[in-house]
Amino acid sequence: MTGGSLGLRTGSYGSLQQQAQNGVLQTQNLFALRKPSKMSLSGSREKERFLPLICRYLGRRKVGMLILAAFALLAFMTGFFTVNKEDASESTSSNIAQRFQDMRPFDNASYSQISSFFPRIEDERKDNSPMPNTVTVCGENSGQPPPTAHTLAAAVATGSADLLGHRCKTFAFPPPPPGDRRRIGPRPCPVCYIPVEQAIASMPSSPSVSPVLRHLTYFREENPIKTEPHGGSDFGGYPSLDQRNDSYNIKESMTVHCGFVKGCRPGHHTGFDIDEADLRELEQFHEVIVASAIFGNYDIIQEPKNVSEIARKNIPFYMFIDEETEAFMKNSSVLDRSKRVGLWRIIVVYNSPYSDARRNGKVPKLLLHRLFPNVRYSIWIDGKLQLVVDPYQILERFLWRQNATFTISRHYRRFDVFEEAEANKAAGKYDNASIDYQIDFYKKEGLTPYSEAKLPITSDVPEGCVIVREHIPITNLFTCLWFNEVDRFTSRDQLSFSTVRDKIMAKVNWSVNMFMDCERRNFVIQAYHRDLLEQMAPPAGAIIHRPPAVIRENTAGRTPVKKNPIRRGRGERRSGSRRHRKVVTGSRDNISV
Repeated sequence: MTGGSLGLRTGSYGSLQQQAQNGVLQTQNLFALRKPSKMSLSGSREKERFLPLICRYLGRRKVGMLILAAFALLAFMTGFFTVNKEDASESTSSNIAQRFQDMRPFDNASYSQISSFFPRIEDERKDNSPMPNTVTVCGENSGQPPPTAHTLAAAVATGSADLLGHRCKTFAFPPPPPGDRRRIGPRPCPVCYIPVEQAIASMPSSPSVSPVLRHLTYFREENPIKTEPHGGSDFGGYPSLDQRNDSYNIKESMTVHCGFVKGCRPGHHTGFDIDEADLRELEQFHEVIVASAIFGNYDIIQEPKNVSEIARKNIPFYMFIDEETEAFMKNSSVLDRSKRVGLWRIIVVYNSPYSDARRNGKVPKLLLHRLFPNVRYSIWIDGKLQLVVDPYQILERFLWRQNATFTISRHYRRFDVFEEAEANKAAGKYDNASIDYQIDFYKKEGLTPYSEAKLPITSDVPEGCVIVREHIPITNLFTCLWFNEVDRFTSRDQLSFSTVRDKIMAKVNWSVNMFMDCERRNFVIQAYHRDLLEQMAPPAGAIIHRPPAVIRENTAGRTPVKKNPIRRGRGERRSGSRRHRKVVTGSRDNISV
């Protein structure tokens, strides 16, 4: 405050009457700032009558000191009550936060939601002293539709599911086709799909029961610290071997490492960062999604085919790409501001957690339930694959018809992890010493070669380019622990699949449905990686347009000379001949009833 506002010395000494008038004006302003009192009109008039008298008999200095003392007393009382009010509210917040902290073992989701409204003491001390790694717990969204939401299956005619019969039950798997020298390697086989409308009607109205495990939450670490020489990362954390072993002890409520350890909102300052607008879209509820990824500009995006109109309307297709792939797609005019390429909705990932593009691709592949917390079913396909069957038909055939919650195709040739490891080393898929270390570690834990003794398990090696799953706690745990193995050891997920599966199956009544690889090749077409396509020579059937024969005229009056074409041998044909053209067609041999 200035001296003028307090009635203090602001100029030359004036008369006592002027000082008294100033004092009256300041006092009136003071009362105007306060709440109107309940005094009667006569009382206020008496106050106005006595104040000039008081100021007239008191000296100029005494009036100023009196007003200054009044303001000091008012400021003291205001500060006193404010401090007491803040102390009371802080005490209340601390008590409530402590109460929910005590509840954390029973309701992690509620604790994570409530505690976000109250500041933590650790956060207040961060600026004053260095903090060790702080471990908290992130809750899991149930992934179920809102109570008022109507599922798509309910919108389809209720009687259509009863009409199934089930017609595909009489489908007999045909014998393999005869060998063809021109077409070597694995091929697709016939698969019986039901119509899309009937497939939608067969969608379960409620989620499958998760055996034993009901609530799954995730660790959050502000500063992940590596405590053991092998395994882990800043993105996935550094779980100890004791924590790893404890994560296979299935209980009703569990907390595990599952990537994104630096935050409770995956994609928001956790590594593998995503724009806010895209994050909000990923957090929306969907019954079914299709997802894929291309990192390091490694593949060419493939447009899905044979997708029904109802699937185009209700099933979003998400393609995760990194900044390198984004730049290439923009430079080649494939990607524009709409962030769409055909059916694919492009999601750009920033701050990729790994230097290896293939390892970055494991994040959306295995942790879709964290990126999409409100999704019931998902279909994952690798970036090199083209989907050629409607997603609803795939879900009905390989998930709902089998009463399964997680399904994946087995490898077309190898069934044993030891053979898969040797094949990976021979093909240079990963560092040989790292593969040997991983296999030796699993051998010490009891891994044995695959044999018929493992039946009904049909294989230990998956063809992991397609995953069809329901998002429930037990399947979320499976992919979390599978990702932790990939993060601890090599990125070759085929090597760790059976170890995680068998450890969980030993604790609970749950299994992975593994279908034949030829069935997988029925609904996806596999393309080559970009680097292989660039190294390939043009196809043999390419038409080469040769220039016409040149007729030269002789200006000296001699007859024109026509250049004769080059003679070919008996076995050669003209490149433009119709008999030489080769048209490659893909027959999927689908059977729809």
